[in-house]
Amino acid sequence: MHPITIVATAHSKADAGSVFAVLKDAPNWPCWSMFDAVELNQPGNHEPYGVGSVRTFITKISRAREKVTELIPDRRLAYVLLAGLPLRDYRAVVEVEPEQDGSRVTWSCSFYPKYPGTGWFWSLVMRHTLNTISAQLALAPSTPTYKAWQAA
Repeated sequence: MHPITIVATAHSKADAGSVFAVLKDAPNWPCWSMFDAVELNQPGNHEPYGVGSVRTFITKISRAREKVTELIPDRRLAYVLLAGLPLRDYRAVVEVEPEQDGSRVTWSCSFYPKYPGTGWFWSLVMRHTLNTISAQLALAPSTPTYKAWQAA
């Protein structure tokens, strides 16, 4: 059985460095994303939200605990799901690439459903989630709530 793979892309008018700074700033995702709260469960090896960090992203219906596995400044962040969704071997990569008029966000994931017969459902859910979050990330550098936080 092959893993389910989902890829979502979005364009940002902001440069790649600005978009990546928003992505890496996990505590402030609630300012621009679908998440209501973020908890740091374990700091990273060299910085709080860097490689090795374990974070929980919270919505009204879920608590997804993830571990950062790779961080290439201004370019790539990879993580694995540790708990919170009925998925196995969930791996995701967020890449931010410069473009002539801004940058491109590509958010991809692969996973196996934990329960047979639910792959179609989780494929739909994750496609919607990645499309939404990649679009939100692309817009975040110009989001008034996020800009207000940066100014504070």
